[in-house]
Amino acid sequence: MLRFILSFLGAIFSWITIGLFFAAVAAGAVIWIYSRDLPSHEQLAQYTPPTISRIYSGEGALMDEFAQERRIFLPIEEIPDIVKEAFISAEDKNFYTHHGYDVRGIGAAIVEAIQTRGETMRGASTITQQVMKNFLLDGSRSAERKVKEIILAARFEQTLPKDKILEIYLNEIFLGQNSYGVAAAAQTYFNKTLSQLSLEEVAFLAGLPTQPSNFHPVRNRDRVIARRNYVLAQMLENGYITQEQHDRAAEAPLLTVQNGDYPAFRNTLPPRDYFSDEIRRQLSGTFGEQEFFGGGLTIRATVDPELQEVAARALRDGLERFDRQQGIWRGTRQMIDAELLASEETWRAALASANVPRDVAGWHAAVVLSTEGNRARIGIEGVDETDEGHFIPADDVTWARKRQADGRLGPRATVPSDLVSVGEVVLVREVTNDDGSFRRWSLRQVPEVQGAFMAMDVNTGRVIAMQGGFSYQHSVFNRATQAQRQPGSSFKPFVYAAALDRGYSPATIVVDAPIEVNTPQGLWRPRNSTNQFYGPTPVRTGIEQSRNLMTIRMAQEIGMETVGDYAERFGVYSPMRTFLSNALGAQETTLFKMVAAYAMFANGGERVEPTLVDRVQDRWGRTIYRHDQRRCIDCRTPDIPAGEAPNIVAERERVMDPVTAYQLTSMMEGVMTRGTGRGINVPVPIAGKTGTTNDAKDVWFIGYSSNIVAGCYIGYDQPRSLGQGAYGSSMCGPVFQSFMTEAVQKYGGTRFAVPPGGYFVKIDRFTGARLPDDATGDHVVAEYFRQGAEPLFGAAAIVDGGFAMGQNLPLFARGETDNAEGGGAVEVTTSTGRNVVIPERSDFGTLSSGGLY
Repeated sequence: MLRFILSFLGAIFSWITIGLFFAAVAAGAVIWIYSRDLPSHEQLAQYTPPTISRIYSGEGALMDEFAQERRIFLPIEEIPDIVKEAFISAEDKNFYTHHGYDVRGIGAAIVEAIQTRGETMRGASTITQQVMKNFLLDGSRSAERKVKEIILAARFEQTLPKDKILEIYLNEIFLGQNSYGVAAAAQTYFNKTLSQLSLEEVAFLAGLPTQPSNFHPVRNRDRVIARRNYVLAQMLENGYITQEQHDRAAEAPLLTVQNGDYPAFRNTLPPRDYFSDEIRRQLSGTFGEQEFFGGGLTIRATVDPELQEVAARALRDGLERFDRQQGIWRGTRQMIDAELLASEETWRAALASANVPRDVAGWHAAVVLSTEGNRARIGIEGVDETDEGHFIPADDVTWARKRQADGRLGPRATVPSDLVSVGEVVLVREVTNDDGSFRRWSLRQVPEVQGAFMAMDVNTGRVIAMQGGFSYQHSVFNRATQAQRQPGSSFKPFVYAAALDRGYSPATIVVDAPIEVNTPQGLWRPRNSTNQFYGPTPVRTGIEQSRNLMTIRMAQEIGMETVGDYAERFGVYSPMRTFLSNALGAQETTLFKMVAAYAMFANGGERVEPTLVDRVQDRWGRTIYRHDQRRCIDCRTPDIPAGEAPNIVAERERVMDPVTAYQLTSMMEGVMTRGTGRGINVPVPIAGKTGTTNDAKDVWFIGYSSNIVAGCYIGYDQPRSLGQGAYGSSMCGPVFQSFMTEAVQKYGGTRFAVPPGGYFVKIDRFTGARLPDDATGDHVVAEYFRQGAEPLFGAAAIVDGGFAMGQNLPLFARGETDNAEGGGAVEVTTSTGRNVVIPERSDFGTLSSGGLY
């Protein structure tokens, strides 16, 4: 009997041994089969998750953020213990003791599934397994995927420490509402940092991973609270919190951003504007979209927030002023169903969804509730209703006419109902009295005309303000950097710069007379904007009065190849086509390039590269881009004498001779004092140039002080004439003046520095003749000449550019703004002291019939 028992036990042992052997072989075979094509788990050791890139102003204020997956990466050391404990309790309470997979957890899940006959299938994946599934495997629910997951998890546990695995998990996990990682989720749901979260808020987050898309704190409130309380119970069971903490947190209300209990983080950011979006566009090209949207970059912008607001306001005022002069009402062309106007709750909800710009300071979206006699009652977004209500009075609409269905303009409005109807969505702003008290609500509309404005530091290239249109929310097209427009006469300084470097001086005489040029398109007859011509005229007057005919003769004389070389050297064109008409700014370019080029005039001829970004740092704080490449020679010297600044060296390329730069600046100062820009008044020395293209399709003004250059253009997006009276000085001039008046209060401005290598000579600005050193009068101007040059003066220095001149044109004449009577004979004193009479200006009737003009 004993032998039988021993034999039976031996057989059982043998079968068990053999079974275990074959089981081990089978398990080994399964592991070998599924291990062959597994992805490498070692790549996670260098894991860098996609993280939000953020843009900050120079003062450190958050301006904007960009991300495809909204994630804020935090190292494990910066994640509070209570957050770690909550997620471990909810997802993997044996995390710190298992080896990547939890046998007990798997067994418990199987038992529960059997007991409930498959109705309950709770997960048994550890945190390590979830990391493997999210990163290296697909999300399919299959035995094969589970085996691979366990194999990878076991390997991964041997590669990284537990805390590093937990760091990856807490920064990677999707928690709903486009939030990835616990830090981003804390901001999304509570507008708080992790360290600011309460226990119940931490438990809420820890309960999300199982069904993040279905645990909405408002729509699924009861389920969410039940899940939160389950997490709290697990934390209590695991000894992470006390009974008192558990009870207090379990009874706490669920307060979230989604329920309106906290303001949304996005609402605390300023609205996206042209400046931050242009940074996105440029850095996406530099670093690639994947790195920009997921690299966790910290970007320090060059913008001056105060002046950015000034620039936006100045451009908007200019565009709106022109729009209201046209007197045409267009409105928003959006309506709200009349049935929704019955209650404040319904019309406010409908108005909130209206697609109208909300980034114009002081403007509000509104809906017309009724039209009552001489006024219209409106409901205003963000403004509480009053007992009396809010109204648009009749005297606010008399400036406009409404276009009828047949396309014709109706009569001028006398009451609001002539322009607006019940249910129409409108834009309004508050009009106040001089003392700031409320006066009335006023109808507004986005102008049809558009434009751009930009300002930058002339020495560093830092763009301090950029406005690419009336409203970014209305149109994201950045007209400062993307719109290709004809610069018109604002291009002329590049022709003059090329001429000054080819032996011309401000006193050189150039013939201002008609020209005819044969082109493949026919005979081209350029003309001055006044339709007049003035005979031989000094170069200075040519740029001050923006003489087209003089500019063309100079370009013909020095060659358009030379002009094109200058334009390309300054970055205005790449390449410039060498047609003679391009000397008048016929070829298109951008405001961004023009302003950057003028900065080189202002700083004495040194190259500056415009930039919207001072510095870019990666997710670890390492600087990967820095714009300012200047060297500080003695910044670390401890004994710099009091009152002395460190020696900062800028090794910049010189693009033009400093004497030429000063001569050009001096002449463009004349543009501001007696030329086409004389109506623009800024309390520091300013040099600048106006520009108006053919038919006034584009108007420009670009000007600069010793520190700041700024430019503006205005025109329709589909170019068409702005109408009679549209000039760079009258439309862009006020925009420039409004901005620079405030900018110079912050950045200052001095007289332009005179470079070495030259000397001053007093010149008669009408005749170009040399005057005695003690000469005075409004006809006297001190010109700066290059040292060693022997300039010619007066009639001896006449240049015709190869074109002939009418035989009975006057030899010298005052410019169009120099004679108050508009053109009679004037007596002046010449350089020899003689009094001579300058004849009246010529017109087209005085031309001879011979020669080419």
